[in-house]
Amino acid sequence: MGGASAHGGHALATDSTPIGEAFRSSHAAEWKRSKRTWEETVIPKILLGMGLISVLTTIGIVVSLLTEAISFFREVSLADFLFDTRWTPRFIPQAFGIWPLITGTLMVSAIAAAFALPVGLMTAIFLAEYAPERLRRTIKPILEVLAGVPTVVYGFFALTFVTPEIVRFLFADANIFNALSAGLVVGVMIIPMVASISEDAMISVPQALRNGAYALGATKFETAVRVVVPAALSGIIAAFILAISRAVGETMIVTLAAGATPNVTATPLDSVQTMTAYMVQTSMGEAPHGTIEFKTLFAVGLVLFVITLGMNIFGHFIVRRFRESY
Repeated sequence: MGGASAHGGHALATDSTPIGEAFRSSHAAEWKRSKRTWEETVIPKILLGMGLISVLTTIGIVVSLLTEAISFFREVSLADFLFDTRWTPRFIPQAFGIWPLITGTLMVSAIAAAFALPVGLMTAIFLAEYAPERLRRTIKPILEVLAGVPTVVYGFFALTFVTPEIVRFLFADANIFNALSAGLVVGVMIIPMVASISEDAMISVPQALRNGAYALGATKFETAVRVVVPAALSGIIAAFILAISRAVGETMIVTLAAGATPNVTATPLDSVQTMTAYMVQTSMGEAPHGTIEFKTLFAVGLVLFVITLGMNIFGHFIVRRFRESY
């Protein structure tokens, strides 16, 4: 036992020597190097894989749309599809003019934008420039709760309250399904997106710009409108483009509230049909797979994809054009 104790004491003494300290230090350094090497080699590959999944998903969507759309255009003239004003693929005689769906989509989106963009921007100006910090931290999460409400709830809200209590109260001859009600409720849905992104852009504007405006005698309102908003213009435009794209692609609200009448009309009190609403209603089992009616889903989806892609490209150009660096 004495020998064992002596040997243990000798080992303990050895660990406390400079050689033992150097061994532990070299071991720790080696472990840190191996960990750093793993992080620098494996994690970038994982991130690359995640990015490739997004890219491959997009490619798959485009390929599926193009494959079925090309099959559709082998049976339907592209000129008829783009320039005819009648859309009756499920009735005899069949007509495949996309314009009734495009005009319905644009009408609902325009009403939503006309309502949501000014309201959202003014809300953002209040939160960024006028509201105390505590009030801003309280209001902004409450506002963003609207973005979490299911769109089917918005649709029933439009159908059971907005149309009978507001639209038909103001316009007695309004159809129970109409573009005005759908557009207003879609506008309510995209207000949080406009307000939140615009407010973030305004908050990022340096305080020095505001102080300079105040030093020149500008009021708080003049500073907000003539200094902060122009300085944050790229972010505000990005919010507008994203919100409008969201309105163009909205499905359940327009399916429930706008109706299913594909006609070209300039009256928002009439029933209309949007591209997304048509896709929902047609894909509910009434169009057998492989038929021309089924292929219209992909043709309409391709048009919707091109519209939203064009809006995003335009928004990217505008953001780069008006971007400010501080």
